[in-house]
Amino acid sequence: MTVATEARAIAVEGLTKRYGQLTAVDDIYFEVPKGEIFGFLGPNGAGKTTTVKMLTGVSAPTAGKASVFGHDVVKDSFGAKELMGIVPDVSNAYVEYTAWSNLKFTGAMYGIPRKLTTARTVELLKRFDLYEKRKVKVKTYSMGMRRKLVIAMALINQAKILFMDEPTTGLDVQTVLDIRELIRELNRGGTTVFLTTHNLTEANALCDRVAIINHGKLIAVDTPENLKRAAENVQSVEVAFDRQPPEPVERLRSISAVAEVQKSGDKFRLLTGKPDTVVKAVARMAEEEGLNISFIDTPGPSLEDVFVQLTGISDATRTGGGQ
Repeated sequence: MTVATEARAIAVEGLTKRYGQLTAVDDIYFEVPKGEIFGFLGPNGAGKTTTVKMLTGVSAPTAGKASVFGHDVVKDSFGAKELMGIVPDVSNAYVEYTAWSNLKFTGAMYGIPRKLTTARTVELLKRFDLYEKRKVKVKTYSMGMRRKLVIAMALINQAKILFMDEPTTGLDVQTVLDIRELIRELNRGGTTVFLTTHNLTEANALCDRVAIINHGKLIAVDTPENLKRAAENVQSVEVAFDRQPPEPVERLRSISAVAEVQKSGDKFRLLTGKPDTVVKAVARMAEEEGLNISFIDTPGPSLEDVFVQLTGISDATRTGGGQ
């Protein structure tokens, strides 16, 4: 995907990072149009964090180049950083300070005039429902309130692009939904969002496009739906019975067209390239065992299926931090 220079929030060309003999990021190319929510996915050690460090000017590339709204992140680092806000996965707010003090301090760090910083502080605290708690120390805040404050701090300079690292990790369900809606709201207002996440449900719900990186190489960049269509061979049959058959996993795995059986709650998910054949075989098995099928479906591939297919990383091994 190639877009005009003035419409690009991020442009990456041949970006590479080596640490001695280790190549952490290997000659990657991609573009992010302005106004997009762009997901950056990969297993542990895939190169996600290293890429973001180069894009945000924390680490210089070994080779290649990257720009943020036309500002080279190495040659014009100051110009690029002026346009970005960074939301780390761990809160960078000073917990012994109030929300008001944190925002005022962040504004001073950006060199924003005091009067303008005050006006933006009031605006952001009200926008994120923190104004009534503005003079309370952050250490008394809930995890959700701290996350909102960190996002507000990243926006004090009216950032055109927001780099967000695992923005909803460790939050309760309602706060996760609130933060996701906040991200959508910021994006509707024109903010480009670069979202690094392990949460494939989140990426599917939020992102216009996603990139998948593994072993330092970019292996896919597309919309979630296009990626799912490209993985049509990862099809499945989901089934539940009125009671559990004897040795159900072994019995279902014995069906010739079934590649893998996954149990999830009271349901079984049968991975197959021939869902029609498997549905018929499951119906025969149920009749032989005297079972009633209480649920059966043939859903298309999920973004999780695509991720596992492209990276070979299972659900049990992909969580946690990564470089």
